[in-house]
Amino acid sequence: MTIKAIIFDVDGTLADTEDAHRIAFNKAFAENGLAWNWDVALYDKLLKVTGGKERIKYFVSDFLTDYTKPDNFDDLVKHLHAVKTGHYTAMLRDGLIPLRPGIRQLIQDAHKAGIKLAIATTTTAENVTALLEVGLGADWENYFAANGCGDIVPSKKPAPDIYHWVLNKLQLSAADCIALEDSNNGLRAALAAGIKTYVTVNPYTSKQDFSGAAGVFSDLGNLPQFYHSTGLSLPI
Repeated sequence: MTIKAIIFDVDGTLADTEDAHRIAFNKAFAENGLAWNWDVALYDKLLKVTGGKERIKYFVSDFLTDYTKPDNFDDLVKHLHAVKTGHYTAMLRDGLIPLRPGIRQLIQDAHKAGIKLAIATTTTAENVTALLEVGLGADWENYFAANGCGDIVPSKKPAPDIYHWVLNKLQLSAADCIALEDSNNGLRAALAAGIKTYVTVNPYTSKQDFSGAAGVFSDLGNLPQFYHSTGLSLPI
């Protein structure tokens, strides 16, 4: 198999972002007078659902059974998510959320080798930009041939919609690509699109089921091992 493209998830894959998201959510809740606090144990459960707005709705429906939704609940959710995004991107721009080990080198090696790179994530375009401007530089978009993020598809992971969108943008078949994910939801989405998928776990996902993954790594600190496993012929 000649790999023509690598498709990256973002949160938990490119960087350990999940706890920063949790902190940003809590700041947004407090600023809006809501006595909601997502601790690590609760957030671990909420990560079952992908997408920030969807995660808030899941929290309210499944964990706040005595909460009466206001008439403008959907607008409230959008507002909370926007405030949360502001806090999160501020943390990114302050350099508080670095790329995970090996990620920057992998992107640079693959780009130099002529392998197309793409993003397939449920997080917002603003979050992606803030993370990669710090991690890769102001010209980060030059590395990526497709940037699939946010609400551009109707269904989020574990649905394969975002991967189908990226494959269409790349004009490649699933067999030409590999995906890099960190969660069961992401793995299921990529596999449903027919893409060979590798997983790099993080503290929130390390105990999830990764059946079907082509390989599972703690991180990409050992790039030679990753290149050997995937069959990527890249400089070490």
